[in-house]
Amino acid sequence: MRRIKTLIAAGFIAAATTVPAAAIDISGAGATFPYPVYAKWADAYKKETNVGLNYQSIGSGGGIKQILARTVTFGASDMPLKAAQLDKDGLVQFPTVLGGVVPVVNVEGIKPGDLTLDGPTLAKIFMGEIKMWNDAAIQKLNPSVKLPAQAVVVVHRSDGSGTTFLFTDYLSKVSADWKAKVGANTAVEWPVGIGAKGNEGVANNVAQTKGSIGYVEYAYAKQNKLTNTKLINRDGKVVAPTAETFMAAAASAAWEKTPGFGVVLTNEAGEKSWPLAGATFILMHKTAQDAASTREALKFFDWAYAKGNRMAQDLDYVPMPANVIAAIKRTWTAQIKDKDGKPVYAATH
Repeated sequence: MRRIKTLIAAGFIAAATTVPAAAIDISGAGATFPYPVYAKWADAYKKETNVGLNYQSIGSGGGIKQILARTVTFGASDMPLKAAQLDKDGLVQFPTVLGGVVPVVNVEGIKPGDLTLDGPTLAKIFMGEIKMWNDAAIQKLNPSVKLPAQAVVVVHRSDGSGTTFLFTDYLSKVSADWKAKVGANTAVEWPVGIGAKGNEGVANNVAQTKGSIGYVEYAYAKQNKLTNTKLINRDGKVVAPTAETFMAAAASAAWEKTPGFGVVLTNEAGEKSWPLAGATFILMHKTAQDAASTREALKFFDWAYAKGNRMAQDLDYVPMPANVIAAIKRTWTAQIKDKDGKPVYAATH
């Protein structure tokens, strides 16, 4: 918890420190999933360039609304927008890092990695059909684990969330019941549970609530020392959440062939694939009303791709592949223009 708070504070310090009049601070809003790494990047970038990042961690739904309203230079979402919506709203979309969503629990006697779940069982828990931790379905997956007769308390997001999209998209792929009754989106009608705002809110609620289960981006689970579960993937293998299993899920992703690089990485094939992996995306307008601010934002992401990989890996995110970064930069030059139709920013490396 302390480290996450430090990173968040660093992000705000980077945004709040007074800078010379010539500097333009960058404004963005959206997904909480990448907030720890954006805050860390912001702190390092501020020290190097004297340009701050003011990023509001308000959830993917809020980020989409703010970029459409042009109240920020970029929006951020863990749910990629489809080509038709990008075209309709005049937006460019590109991924920054990969990560994983993990189920986290607060169950008596259970330590990190002790518990293994599969998709159908996870769906039944979040539908309220499995009410006790010693239920036969959970015990069957964990024959050597002593499960308590403790009530299950579901914790879910209350805000529009890309993390929720990834989680519900996965459940829709592994449970016909879930797909029919709940579906996949940034916000759904949850059958049961306690709502909490942001990855931070879910992490805090799970940490404080006995018998609870929730879902958060892995950095939040690790830094808050929450008990994560293992999952059985599409190939029937038990996998733990690690940078390696997140990367395995993205191994065959067709980034450049997908409009807006909008690849969804849930329930991917592969023996080592984590089934709840995903990228996080930036949204910007194709026609920049404020070319200077847009240029500064693109310079920041260019810097992050070049110098932010180690910082991302330290927080258990996976950097984008070099060929995808090159394609993203070509997209900037080709699609993001000023009012006169000239490229706002041309990356040189």
